[in-house]
Amino acid sequence: MELKELAHYQRHHENFEIRVIAHAGSRYYQVMLEPHDGTTQALTRRGKPMLFRALDDVYGELKQAGIHRAYLVQQVANDEIVGHEPHYHDPLLSRMPLVF
Repeated sequence: MELKELAHYQRHHENFEIRVIAHAGSRYYQVMLEPHDGTTQALTRRGKPMLFRALDDVYGELKQAGIHRAYLVQQVANDEIVGHEPHYHDPLLSRMPLVF
């Protein structure tokens, strides 16, 4: 989803979550939109996923789209290797609220 589409989407929908994904062993952040129907979409620019080097960059882009809250999610490669499902909805275990 392009940044302009995200701005339009957030004005017309209330039931969604923005996740800032931090991959273990990586210095980059990726932003994902997850409506409560379970589908996910990556924030893109010209059809390619946007990657950010710092949370300040993420904050700036999301503020520009009118988003003021998100969740920071740490993805751990070990869970993917052994086949465990990530537990993103456990509020204190895997995600941290961000308000900007």
